[in-house]
Amino acid sequence: MSEAKREREVYTLLVEVGRKAGDGLPENSTGAALLCFAAGRDEAEAVRETVATLKQADLAPLDVTGYGTEGERASHGHDVGEDERQLMRRAIEDNAVVVAQVTHLYDQGRV
Repeated sequence: MSEAKREREVYTLLVEVGRKAGDGLPENSTGAALLCFAAGRDEAEAVRETVATLKQADLAPLDVTGYGTEGERASHGHDVGEDERQLMRRAIEDNAVVVAQVTHLYDQGRV
């Protein structure tokens, strides 16, 4: 299949964000980890779209770890639940980035 006709897939991404004025994170947190599902023709496109979307939301992306598509995750033994599948369907149907989970990060001495 040529690159131009490649279908969009949904990729699972874990994005670490730092602090930025107006980011809406708890005052004493040092950042957050966001589990995202993002549509893209490849993982690089999904990462670019996710980073751009998070920047528009006044967040400061620092690092992105890709876990692949649902099929790739399954082949590596990851258990993909129905709740995740529903969010993945939403991401592909809306051609969107869906933030599925936010975990606030704290320094051990600052909690």
